[in-house]
Amino acid sequence: MQLETIFPLWADLRRYQRDWLTRDVTAGLGIAAIAIPIGIAYPAIMGLPPASGLYATIFPLVAYALFGPSRLLVIGPDTATCTVVASSLIQLDIAATDQRLALATSFAVLVGLLCLLAAKLRLGFIANFLSYPILVGYLGGVALSLLAGQIASITGLPIASHGFVRPFVELAQRVGEVHGPTLLLGLGLFILLRLLRHVAPRLPGPLIAVILGIALSALLGLSQRGVALVGEIPTGLPAMHLPDLHNLASDNVVLGAIGILLVSFSSGIVTARSFAARNNYRVDADQELVGFGAANIASGLFGGFPVTGADSRTAINEALRGRTQLAGIVAAVALAITLLFLTSLLAYLPHAALGAVLASAAIDLFDVRALRRIWRISPLEFSFAAIAILGVVAFGVLQGVVVAIVATLIWLVGAAARPRDALLGRIAGRDGFYKLHRHPEAEAVRGMVLYLLEGPVIFFNSDHLQARIRWLIARAPVETQYFVLDGSAMNFVDGTGAIALGEIAGELAHRGVKFAVADLHWKPYELLERAGFFAQIGEEHVFDQLEEAVRALAEKAAKPPA
Repeated sequence: MQLETIFPLWADLRRYQRDWLTRDVTAGLGIAAIAIPIGIAYPAIMGLPPASGLYATIFPLVAYALFGPSRLLVIGPDTATCTVVASSLIQLDIAATDQRLALATSFAVLVGLLCLLAAKLRLGFIANFLSYPILVGYLGGVALSLLAGQIASITGLPIASHGFVRPFVELAQRVGEVHGPTLLLGLGLFILLRLLRHVAPRLPGPLIAVILGIALSALLGLSQRGVALVGEIPTGLPAMHLPDLHNLASDNVVLGAIGILLVSFSSGIVTARSFAARNNYRVDADQELVGFGAANIASGLFGGFPVTGADSRTAINEALRGRTQLAGIVAAVALAITLLFLTSLLAYLPHAALGAVLASAAIDLFDVRALRRIWRISPLEFSFAAIAILGVVAFGVLQGVVVAIVATLIWLVGAAARPRDALLGRIAGRDGFYKLHRHPEAEAVRGMVLYLLEGPVIFFNSDHLQARIRWLIARAPVETQYFVLDGSAMNFVDGTGAIALGEIAGELAHRGVKFAVADLHWKPYELLERAGFFAQIGEEHVFDQLEEAVRALAEKAAKPPA
């Protein structure tokens, strides 16, 4: 096995260009600047100590950089995953902080092992159900949610409402309570970031905003003016320790880990594929499972909790034009150095500066150009993108994607329930067969109905197919002797479909019309043969090609009856 197969980063390092280093270092520092307050805040969702969020940031970054396939994806704490972990801890009735932390680290290791098992079984195909409109809509919904989530940080006004619209309504109702210095700092840095984005896009805007926020806080004494700061940050790095084996052997823990896996992989793979689609590279879902598995195991072994793809930090990486996963390693090193030596400086970091950075990243995530393109290509698929946006905003990240996927599947089932079809005929002086509705000059073959079905014959469309064939035969010329099914585009038949074809062939036989088939694929052919369909219609009515069928049946029709 080649080294780059095990370590995808090795392939990038072999073709690494000198000018990439500046971008990766800049992106890594930007990721680290955003990851610290996020790492401190997210453990509170699960009732865990703040340090666990920092550990769940540093070590997964290194593990994913080595084993993950996406060059942009940043791994770390995620709202949806943390919420499911919190729910699992509540169901297991764990109250003590040290016990909750022990169980959370066990969850991380177990989720990692399950990811590796899923990769071995090649279960990453589940990600193929995420279409491009859903990916664009997902990012749009995340952008709106992320934007609404920064109201409190930028205004200094605690917001109790959730979603996208309600926080803004609450802000309008309580506008008199907005903290002036916080708002001035937050809006000022946000405007600066937007200007840098358009005037000097190569400059590390988020990093500049964070440094400027710390400098203003220290020089102007913003904390004395009521501006909220990050404050004291835990120092030091943990030693590696194995999780409690008793926890790993518990059925309830295993079931909880499976639920966490489903949520974290779904959320992470959507993020990975969304950014891959935006940046014109492909992501191997099975290799992503390996990367997620390594990241979660590293998190659990070093005192962290389950992690997945982090959309806000990935957005920072994209905005700073990170080139490879070396940016993740730089971020991890920067975080480690910061925790060991620079925590006194980070204590001056205003929450308003972080809110401005995340709000600016949210604006960039909402891809209006991609939405316009989808609308131009297919208004129907644009509706799926809109459903994903509204679903994420109204129900949350994972639930919104699930709603959009379900809507897509309902549409696909509806389309398969009424598959496209056509009647075929000939054009004088030309070879082959042509669709009558597309070629007015084409004429039906005398004595036959040539029917092309462009889809499968399965349990939920078999009744429609029977009704369609009855309708066609009822309107066929009275001299029609054969109904010929062209199976060249009929890629699948199930047991119900085989029975339905047998039933309609029997009905046609009672009307004096013989059923014939041509150009069947191997699998439908094999199933229909096992179902006894060919014995019913007669082996002489089964043909390899439509041309052969028309010629043979025309000769039969021309012969006088014995």
